[in-house]
Amino acid sequence: IVQCVTLKEEEIWESSKQQEITEETIHLLRKDLDKTKEYTSQIKSQIIKDFYCMKEYVERQERNTLMFIEQEQKAAQQKIEETIHQLTDIKAHPVSDEMKWQSMSRNSQRYKGSPTTINKITLDEKLNIVKSAVEDLKRKLEILLLKNYAQQLPPVQPPDSDQEPSVSSSSPESAAESPAPTISSQFSQWAADVTLDSTRVHERLALTAQNRRVMVSNHLTTYQPSPKRFCISQVMCSQGFSTGCHYWEVITKDSDGWAVGVAHEMIGKRDKLGRTEHSWCIEWLGPKKQLSAWHKNQETLLHKDKPLKVGVFLELQKKTVSFYSVTDKEMLLHTFEISTSDLLYPAFWLYTLEKNGSLTISHPNRK
Repeated sequence: IVQCVTLKEEEIWESSKQQEITEETIHLLRKDLDKTKEYTSQIKSQIIKDFYCMKEYVERQERNTLMFIEQEQKAAQQKIEETIHQLTDIKAHPVSDEMKWQSMSRNSQRYKGSPTTINKITLDEKLNIVKSAVEDLKRKLEILLLKNYAQQLPPVQPPDSDQEPSVSSSSPESAAESPAPTISSQFSQWAADVTLDSTRVHERLALTAQNRRVMVSNHLTTYQPSPKRFCISQVMCSQGFSTGCHYWEVITKDSDGWAVGVAHEMIGKRDKLGRTEHSWCIEWLGPKKQLSAWHKNQETLLHKDKPLKVGVFLELQKKTVSFYSVTDKEMLLHTFEISTSDLLYPAFWLYTLEKNGSLTISHPNRK
């Protein structure tokens, strides 16, 4: 009996101890919850304050910029009007033929085309500097927010989800059929039917033409959530290759900045083509007017003009990938040796989300 009583007391004690532990845990969790709410509130207040300051700064700069443009326009207009008035005054006051001729001759030399031309050139230069500065600021903000912190920021809802993304005035079909190189390829017998993967494309890139064309969209598209989605303006194809020979062509004439290449399936969401061990590409950077080859973050300048169409020949037996310009003739641009036996996928990068650039996969012409 004594043993039973002791066991009972132990059970009661254990139960009581467990209740105390549970209550203490609940108390600590509630404290953590309160701290979390307080911390979140502080962060929200700080972010609201920061965004308010940024908006105020941007609005102030907008007002100052518009005021500067208006002042410059008025100054240029005033100079032109003064010139017109002086020339009109000379014409209106009769003088001797010789004096009139001399005066008109001097003023013609002084005013003939030069004031308006100089004023226009000066105004254009000033306004273009302002325009470039604003575009540069916008681009830097976009790169910071959309590229570096795309995963952290909440998705932006498009104005009307029922409408197609507003991207480019030309249709995919017209882009593919517009004057693009149409020469036959020596690699057409290895032509691969590749299409772009909607699960591995940045949310500001829209896929059209049966997933054979990628273009910059004016707003975030409505793709299904995907853990593989790129956080930078890149896209991969659905088809991967580990053996054999494969060839595809990409129309590049509709983009001022792009990269065309191949990449390992496990390329990171923030990894840019050619900057990793298992990705290879050629890249045209329009602002620099420069064609380069990239691998492992090593750049090789190619010193060639921008190709309007790029052919990619993946020869896995030889472990090489070659890039050709398919403009008016088939010209080798660069060949890489491949150091992997894993699946490789066609991959593409568009330089900027500012302009409506696009890349289109086309069918090679057979010889």
